[in-house]
Amino acid sequence: GPEAVAERTRALCAPVLPRRGVGAAEALYDVVRAAAQGAADPADSHCVAHLHCPPLAVAAAADLAASALNPSMDSWDQAPAAAVIEEDVAEALARLVYPAAPRPDALITSGGTESNLVALLLARERAAEAGAGTLRVYCGTTAHHSVQRAAWLLGLPAPVAVECRDGRMLPAALERALAGTGRAPALVVATAGTTDEGLIDPLPELARVAARHGAELHVDAAYGGPLLFSDRLAPLLDGVEQAVSVTFDLHKLGWQPVAAGLLAVADAARVRALSLRADYLNADDDTEAGLPDLLGRSLRTSRRPDVLKIAATLRGLGREGMGRLVEHCVDTAQALGRAVDAEPGLRRRPGGIGISTVLFRPSAADRLAEEQGEAAGDALVAEVRRRLLADGLAVLGRARAADPDAGGRKRLWLKATLLHPRASAGELTGLLKLVTELARDRTGAPPAPHRTARTP
Repeated sequence: GPEAVAERTRALCAPVLPRRGVGAAEALYDVVRAAAQGAADPADSHCVAHLHCPPLAVAAAADLAASALNPSMDSWDQAPAAAVIEEDVAEALARLVYPAAPRPDALITSGGTESNLVALLLARERAAEAGAGTLRVYCGTTAHHSVQRAAWLLGLPAPVAVECRDGRMLPAALERALAGTGRAPALVVATAGTTDEGLIDPLPELARVAARHGAELHVDAAYGGPLLFSDRLAPLLDGVEQAVSVTFDLHKLGWQPVAAGLLAVADAARVRALSLRADYLNADDDTEAGLPDLLGRSLRTSRRPDVLKIAATLRGLGREGMGRLVEHCVDTAQALGRAVDAEPGLRRRPGGIGISTVLFRPSAADRLAEEQGEAAGDALVAEVRRRLLADGLAVLGRARAADPDAGGRKRLWLKATLLHPRASAGELTGLLKLVTELARDRTGAPPAPHRTARTP
């Protein structure tokens, strides 16, 4: 719990600003030891709460080199070789998203939030350049919160919420939302990998609806984008190539230390709105003399060379190696779903499994909901999660999602997001037992009869 962690951490590395320093070796030992002892370690197979991956050793080593070399990616004279590496990585990943585009490009970002912000900014500027009026944004009710925040930061109207069913945006609902707009500038934000369930919107259908109404499509594939590494799984993202821009993270299903985000665009000309002149970074005569201009590659000025760890990983594993790791996580989630179905004290949320996320809850919570109301059932789910966290046994996530077995009412579920490139479902069976036992201890109920979750 917070108090215990704070007490132990401060005992090891406080004060952080003493009058006289303790020396580099002792300070390094104290701080790293404290951080490690109190870490929610994503390399532990029971740490499955969030889109928070264990980084590969090759990526962590390259990140250490990036810190030691410390190039800043805002001008070529600060990062000559790193600029070349970034250009090549950006082109390769953009080509993964847009294989048939003549001039795709990608910007390295701090993650999905920045990528979505830049995507909305570029769409706003295209609308302004065309003199077509104020851009309106349309997104599903399950879209990431960063879409709302980006619209707020950019002074755009609040996004129009489009109805979702079973966690996915409804093309018919988008059709209704866009009807009567008079072809005013519109950007539809679809999601390929929702945060709560890992679900993918019907991209081809949404692209067709958007095109009929003259709207552009942006796809937030921060979670699902790396499916493109796998020949087997890439068809799940069919239609993504029709988007004007695509958010894509590698500190999720890419095993990079934070941060490692990407915004891919179908046409390199679409990022020109970011261009800016600062004589001390990209003077006209320098660029005319052939020095590359890096300032227009980001909203940020000083910028870490996050691309080095990405480059080392991609070169080391190749597309096939990356694809195998993605497939492992997806397959493990399917296996965990079957394990939940086989556990009498648990119930999986009816429906398919999204990418590598599994939602489930104790059967005892369902009984409490029937006897004492929904709030009591949800309280048990929340209590089990906090108990596992406080005891240092597991880090499970939580998600509120509709339960088809309860008339579509929204209920609280435990969430396991599987991003470990080696962990197996078998390593998580102990976690399932822990959840069952904790729920039973808190209700005094006998084990529930076995129930199998429906699949579509």
